[in-house]
Amino acid sequence: MNMEYNYIKSLHLIFVITWFSGLFYIVRLFVYQIEAFHKPSPEKEILGKQFKLMAKRLWYIIAWPSMILAIGFAVWLLVLRSYYISDGWMQIKLGFVVLLVIYHLKCHIIFKQLQVDVVKHSSNFMRLFNEGSIILLFAIVFLAVLKNAVNWIYGTVGIILFSVLIMLGYKFYKRIREKNL
Repeated sequence: MNMEYNYIKSLHLIFVITWFSGLFYIVRLFVYQIEAFHKPSPEKEILGKQFKLMAKRLWYIIAWPSMILAIGFAVWLLVLRSYYISDGWMQIKLGFVVLLVIYHLKCHIIFKQLQVDVVKHSSNFMRLFNEGSIILLFAIVFLAVLKNAVNWIYGTVGIILFSVLIMLGYKFYKRIREKNL
């Protein structure tokens, strides 16, 4: 039973990593697609076509399958160790996972829009939006590793502070970028 659990946990972690890789990169591709959309022809069409293809392959070959497999193996782990469901840290972690799925679905909406040249967000918005998955990654990993109540409370406070630092860093980066243009 323990060996089976460890194999399933390993597969779960592998697909969580590939899922996050897909999420990190797809939003970066959104930035590039939006910036290419505002370029003059023929550069706009050439870059747009290439970024759409890259996004489509990443999204359907890596991100979606990784999410499905990560969640599938997670459910399997919870079936094997169902007593974790009653732990506070697991309930909060699952709350963050729900937020991650919502983030993924929002990425899907943006992906579908960009595939048909509907641009509703700026590249700066996408750069900031990209930080959402990083914050969720930190929250989920710290909860999974630390587990006890005191540590996850500190971890939650840390995530909030980390989020504030990311926002400040983004504003600083934006100023530098605008200054150099």
